[in-house]
Amino acid sequence: MNVVRIIVFVMAVCMLASCGEQPQNQPKVSDSQLKESLEKANRYLVNDEEEDINNYVRRHRLEMESSGTGMRYQILTGGQGPLIRPGQTVTMEYVLNDIMGDIVYSSEKDGIITAVVGCGDVVSGLDEALQHLHQGDVAKVIVPSHLGYGLLGDQKDIPARSTLIYTVKIVKVID
Repeated sequence: MNVVRIIVFVMAVCMLASCGEQPQNQPKVSDSQLKESLEKANRYLVNDEEEDINNYVRRHRLEMESSGTGMRYQILTGGQGPLIRPGQTVTMEYVLNDIMGDIVYSSEKDGIITAVVGCGDVVSGLDEALQHLHQGDVAKVIVPSHLGYGLLGDQKDIPARSTLIYTVKIVKVID
C-alpha cells in the first residue's frame, strides 16, 4: 500500500510541476506523454488491486465466478426461484468487510438493505452480483474499488480505492 501512496504522490508532484511555466532548457511534456504516464500508473494500480484480490481468494480458498468487470462472487448456500432481475426490489442481510477482514458495515449494526436492482441503490459491483443470485442465496461478493466507492471512498468508514468484500443473504425478492 505504501508503494501506491508513493506513486500517487509522484504523480501529483509531476502534475503540479507541469502546471507552471516550463524553463527554457527543459523539454515540455506533451499531452500524449502525460496521458501515457497516467495510463501506466492506472494500470499499475489496477494490477496491484487484482493481485490483492487473487491473494485474498487463495488465502480463503474461495472458488469464485468472475464477471468481465472484475466483480467476483461465490454462492455459499443456494436459494430457490429465478435469478434476480433489474427492477426487482431485494431485501438483504449483509456483512461488509475490507480486504484485511475488518468489518466496515453490517445489517446487524446498520440495518438491512432494501434496493431496487439496476437503479443505483447500491454500489455497481454489488448491483451486478445481485443479478447472479436467487432469493435465499447466501453469497460472498468481491467488489473491486472501481465498482465500489472508487477514488474517494464513502467519506465515512470506507477509504479511497478500497476493495469491498460482501457476505449477503437474499431475504426477499419482490417484483
